[in-house]
Amino acid sequence: MFLIHTFSFTESSVLLAMALDRYIAICHPLRYATILTPKLIAKIGIAALLRSAILIIPLLARLAFFPFCHSHVLSHSYCLHQDIIRLACADTRFNVIYGLVVITMLWGMDSLGILVSYVFIFRSVLRIASRQGRLKALNTCASHICAVLILYVPMIGLSIVHRFAKHSSPLVHIFMAHIYLMVPPVLNPIIYSVKTKQIRQGVLHLILPHKISSTVM
Repeated sequence: MFLIHTFSFTESSVLLAMALDRYIAICHPLRYATILTPKLIAKIGIAALLRSAILIIPLLARLAFFPFCHSHVLSHSYCLHQDIIRLACADTRFNVIYGLVVITMLWGMDSLGILVSYVFIFRSVLRIASRQGRLKALNTCASHICAVLILYVPMIGLSIVHRFAKHSSPLVHIFMAHIYLMVPPVLNPIIYSVKTKQIRQGVLHLILPHKISSTVM
């Protein structure tokens, strides 16, 4: 449970760091190398991991002392905090309130930071005179925007299911939980590799070998 929640929160922080990277690359291209130094990038990565781990520890520490007298059957194939506290026979208000605060601080602030970054990015892109330059700048952000959507959309869907569909079929909970857990890591490599010309040509060669060969000749 600790690893699932910690890395989920860390992934959100990584997307925020990537939004900052896009902002500096587009809005301050000449200062990119001096601002985003390897040392600063390492500090951002460590801070993202520590922030997620430190904030999730109180939830799990409190959960360890709960008595569980209900059914021990979970509605997911892995331990999700929202699912575990339903089985507890104790006052879970601290976990509920603290969990809401953590989600607001992490996902809320990260998504707000990403949104603000793109406001500045789009404002800078609109100032570019040439249409080709604007498209090139926006193309730099396309993969990141897709990565943000495939993380936050399943997360929001899972939260809605837990909040408003408590008595729905267990299959709905299992389906949404697996989408939330599996879709981002499966699609992320595809999203980022599609933009790489060599990989794209290699995939096309596997699918349409004759057409690619005739085009090259």
